[in-house]
Amino acid sequence: LPAPPPLSNLATSKDVAAARDWLNRFRECPIPRAAVDNIAFSRSSGPGGQQNVNKVNTKVTIRCALDSAWIPSWARDGLQQSPYFVKSSRSILLISTLHRSQAQNIDDCLSKLHALICSAASGPIQNEPSEEQRERVRGLERKANAQRKLQKDKRSQTKRNRENSRLDWD
Repeated sequence: LPAPPPLSNLATSKDVAAARDWLNRFRECPIPRAAVDNIAFSRSSGPGGQQNVNKVNTKVTIRCALDSAWIPSWARDGLQQSPYFVKSSRSILLISTLHRSQAQNIDDCLSKLHALICSAASGPIQNEPSEEQRERVRGLERKANAQRKLQKDKRSQTKRNRENSRLDWD
């Protein structure tokens, strides 16, 4: 796994570029089993009791410490907001019972962990708008201001007409 840059937050564009570079490299490589702190197996629930479920430990539970060196520090706040975060042990807990084999459930848990870390790490990364996008926004703001001014002038004219009509009735 690529080591994340030592950034606690993404304050400058250089920090954002380093974080984006790390995220691109991280997306390309899977998480190895050795990177996870604890992998536990237990019996899965569901139908098929005599054939498989009550006999084989296929349910996989993975626990990974939030303070692991390969998890970027800027992503930890997002991971703490995740439903998979366990506050008492400061870890991420993932469970898989999708498949009938241990190996497939381990791979499923590791891919869930990979996706969770990718989404938490990409959250604080914001793209800078291009000059073309900035110019488009400026144009839209000018158009909105002109439209607002037209509406205000129209409303003002309506009120002026009312004032003039009151003078005519007396």
